[in-house]
Amino acid sequence: MRFPPSFLDEVRDRVPISALVGTRVTWDKRKTNVQRGDYWACCPFHGEKSPSFHCEDRKGRYHCFGCGASGDHFKFLTELDGMSFPEAVERVAEMAGVALPVRDAQAERREQERATLTDVMELAAKFFQERLHASDGAKARAYLRDRGLSSATQQTFRLGYAPDSRNALKEFLASKGVARDQIEAVGLVVHGPDIAVSYDRFRDRVMFPIEDSRGRVIAFGGRALSSDAPAKYLNSNDTELFHKGSVLYNFARARRAQQKAGTVIAVEGYMDTIALAQAGFEHVVAPLGTALTDNQLELLWRMTGEPILCFDGDQAGLKAAWRAADMALPFIEAGKTLRFALLPEGQDPDDLVKDGGPEAFRAVLDQARPLAELLWQRETSGGVFDTPERRAELEKNLRELTGRIRDESLRRHYQQDMRDRVQSFFGRERSQQGGRFQQGGRFQNARGFPGGRGGKTGQIVAGRLAVSESLTRSALVRSSGGTLPLRETAMLVAMINHPELIDEHFEEFAEMDLPHPELRKLHGAVLDALAHGVEHARKPLIDALSQDGLEEAWLRAVALVRKARMWPALEDAAIEDVREAFSQAAALQTRARELRRQRTSVQAALAEAVERGEEQACEHLLNVLNTLSVDIANVEQLEALVDGFGVSSGRG
Repeated sequence: MRFPPSFLDEVRDRVPISALVGTRVTWDKRKTNVQRGDYWACCPFHGEKSPSFHCEDRKGRYHCFGCGASGDHFKFLTELDGMSFPEAVERVAEMAGVALPVRDAQAERREQERATLTDVMELAAKFFQERLHASDGAKARAYLRDRGLSSATQQTFRLGYAPDSRNALKEFLASKGVARDQIEAVGLVVHGPDIAVSYDRFRDRVMFPIEDSRGRVIAFGGRALSSDAPAKYLNSNDTELFHKGSVLYNFARARRAQQKAGTVIAVEGYMDTIALAQAGFEHVVAPLGTALTDNQLELLWRMTGEPILCFDGDQAGLKAAWRAADMALPFIEAGKTLRFALLPEGQDPDDLVKDGGPEAFRAVLDQARPLAELLWQRETSGGVFDTPERRAELEKNLRELTGRIRDESLRRHYQQDMRDRVQSFFGRERSQQGGRFQQGGRFQNARGFPGGRGGKTGQIVAGRLAVSESLTRSALVRSSGGTLPLRETAMLVAMINHPELIDEHFEEFAEMDLPHPELRKLHGAVLDALAHGVEHARKPLIDALSQDGLEEAWLRAVALVRKARMWPALEDAAIEDVREAFSQAAALQTRARELRRQRTSVQAALAEAVERGEEQACEHLLNVLNTLSVDIANVEQLEALVDGFGVSSGRG
């Protein structure tokens, strides 16, 4: 049976190759990186003891570095199980939930027509490119120049210009022998029973070719140059080639760039995508003028397990983020989630990189929030929970929200996470500090001073909050700036100096939540090195860091550890001392990470409550911050007492 290429593409795209291969092999936990769709195992085609068989979801391919076996979904089944090609296609199609096509002459003719239609779109793309550089394209060239797009960027994205004419494109295509029904089939003209003579759909617009996963032009987007145009942006209508909700702009290029970048970023429009690519962020895509669809989410997850959705920092952008979070909830699972980056108020990515350069956008990405954090912020932001009924309502809303998650294991973890947040938010440990609730839901400490710890309360004055001086100085509300965090730095240095720890705690190492971007780079480089077979020894790992341009970052981390006299983290410490100190630091790090997450959530809610002038909410949130400050102080005191990883240690 002959299968149309479009059908084979769809089947391969719907089934991650790891899902197919994973039924026949056991993935190596140390080398596999699920979030990147990067899997390693012992080869099923030849006997081996160390994993040299590599499977990559992004490319939909497998390759064994030992025996050279290589291929896609279908070849895996035909070579390993001896299936015929039609049997292999049938097996993968069944996994994808896609019915096999019925072979008939009409279907094959349509497939041939699709190939012809892509030729028509290629002709149109070249026409638009040529007209951009013709005399009537001067206005479009000026627009692109004003937007800061270089000639190289314009050529990379094949930008063009549709002239202000009702039939320029139609006549050009006709001169190339393209039939009228083909021009109509790809949506390049407006036609219908009520239209006597068809006319060009795109007129006086900057043109953006939209490509499929193979890089073939399947549609266009056009940006109007005239202020009185009925639509600023206009996309091709749905055709045999193009279905708007199932395509991401720049998908093919972003997929190629994803492996190096480690993630994919989704922004709102064409110009944002192109401006970021020009600034060095090639792993960026955009939906086509509408809210993100579930099909587009699946495209993102085929590239990476944790894409970043980037929205404008205004209220509309925040609502768009919430809609995307709600849509994603039923589909998330282990290794398949989202992060959310919110831009400064009033700026889009294009503005940001123009004003602050690539570093400004990178800083936004570094602050990307997990899905759970965004949902918590939405449910609590601006809320006043000063009665049992209101607190019960919050808990009910959170239960309903997490109940949408289909994956049972992840749903259980989300429910526990939300319970922990609620308990912290309502001051679970107030009674242990001698506190009690006053009438009206306000908290009063044992000395009778609102605000806790005997200090001054925060007050609302003309809608603004005056935070107590001691709280302002506290590490709780003070920005950490650019300083490396001591505990996490010591733990990472210890694991690199003593790779035995990585082997013993690989899952914990792979999932380390590091608050500083420099530490995240070191951590990611070590994971990459291990995934690509670098020996689990100190020198090869440090050599890998140097090759990735991270030698200075490594030396800074080691210098900080030496200055703090954290001797067990250094290379000459006895492994027994390292293990003992590391286990103590890991326990503290887990507690501190939870407190940091709670602090971030409460600070965000407090900022919004201050802006809205909500006195009760501000008092409540300040009390929570005071409670957290006590917890953090306790953790800091414990850190100083931990033998080996405390700054007071002098052990050698």
